[in-house]
Amino acid sequence: MGQIDGFMKFEREMPKSRDPKERLKDYKEIYTPLEKEKVKNNAARCMDCGVPFCHNGCPLGNNIPDFNDAVYTGKWEEAIKILSSTNNFPEFTGRICPAPCEASCVLSINNNPVTIEYIEKTIAETAFEKGYIKANPPKTRTGKRVAIVGSGPAGLAAAAQLNKAGHWVTVFERSDRIGGLLRYGIPDFKLEKSVIDRRIRLMEQEGIIFRTNAHVGVNISAQHLQKEFDAVVICGGASAPRDLPIPGRHFKGVHFAMDFLPQQNKRVAGDRIFSGDILATNKNVLVIGGGDTGSDCVGTSNRQEAKTVTQIELLAKPPLKRSENNPWPLWPMVLMTSSSHDEGVDRQWAILTKEFLGDNNGRLTGLKVVDIKWGVNAQGKMGFEEIAGTERVLPCELALLAIGFTGAEKGGMVDELQVALDERGNIKTENYMTTQEGIFAAGDIRRGQSLVVWAISEGREAARAVDTWLMGSSDLEAKDESFVNLTPALS
Repeated sequence: MGQIDGFMKFEREMPKSRDPKERLKDYKEIYTPLEKEKVKNNAARCMDCGVPFCHNGCPLGNNIPDFNDAVYTGKWEEAIKILSSTNNFPEFTGRICPAPCEASCVLSINNNPVTIEYIEKTIAETAFEKGYIKANPPKTRTGKRVAIVGSGPAGLAAAAQLNKAGHWVTVFERSDRIGGLLRYGIPDFKLEKSVIDRRIRLMEQEGIIFRTNAHVGVNISAQHLQKEFDAVVICGGASAPRDLPIPGRHFKGVHFAMDFLPQQNKRVAGDRIFSGDILATNKNVLVIGGGDTGSDCVGTSNRQEAKTVTQIELLAKPPLKRSENNPWPLWPMVLMTSSSHDEGVDRQWAILTKEFLGDNNGRLTGLKVVDIKWGVNAQGKMGFEEIAGTERVLPCELALLAIGFTGAEKGGMVDELQVALDERGNIKTENYMTTQEGIFAAGDIRRGQSLVVWAISEGREAARAVDTWLMGSSDLEAKDESFVNLTPALS
């Protein structure tokens, strides 16, 4: 342990964000780095608890007290070794993770938690600067060939681990660039894509092969992969969006969030848009859904100079503080305000959508909504009822549906491989193997819509299962078996 009284001596300090008026002019990351001395002070606040609940709060089981101590003492190479032993991509999670570890930090019982996420980012960036993170190809090869379908966080983690085990790994990505959700689902102002490119270059130097424009089940036969590779790992994500089947859904101007967000990422990268521009410029924008994807739509719409941005949510407004039935160390079910919200948005809760409205040319003009009241119904279940006299029309020319996903995309690869699905529409597995021998699955396509940090965890665990199946045993790191999920609301 570093400084015994660090948690009493130092206050939590986060990096400052650029002024909203300035950052809305670009798509660069919004935070400016803290001085290293302040990062060390933040790390000194870690109490090295007898039972470090942050381990269980983190889906990867990161050894947080140990890397905090290394940061406090200035041992950056030791810090990245500790962090990399459980997390393949700390430069990603240090930017975009909601930090369930911080919610589980013992300090957060009655104080501000340790800035674990930012410390993690600083460890990664310092390690890159000092050359501690470099290509490390395996010294020997097993001769086994593994195909990874999908290059999102689960696919990249599985690829990195299986390559580390000495297998020849090829990653198939249907888009024209590698990264999956990281590349096309997360705006550049949260994760600049040069961060992804830097990691991909390292993975290529380590021997991993990446194939883009390779849509398995469309222009590449899934059965071909079965014949050519010793094992296949499906990491395609839960990419089937949840629709809103209300009257007027057909009007021009109603789009899924994941049709809107990737387009802007492509523009920032200098790529052409072939499917018709979806832009918020000079429009009244209505974002339906209160989660992270909805927040990303808000930030992107403001950068596109929308006339107004409104975000509505079916659920009631969360409390500002934990309720009695939501104790520490569980994930706090409280009001979350993102940097995108700070840039300007009208947030409304407990709103039921009734009907999209449009003009004679088929263009969207508004959304009819009504306020609702949540409560326990006669059957003892939570439900809602409409509040009389609150029906109204919210004007909008662009409505973005950010209400989640329903599981794996049907047809194509899933049908061709004849893998079974569970009752939620995700690929069914046992120890990450599907109902087809030698075909594995990991990430959102297996567990459902979740966090990037969970996808990385899934990819690592699936890789260990594949390695064991191929070789009879595995030396890849295993997650602590005492792990307990403390983030049910996020998984």
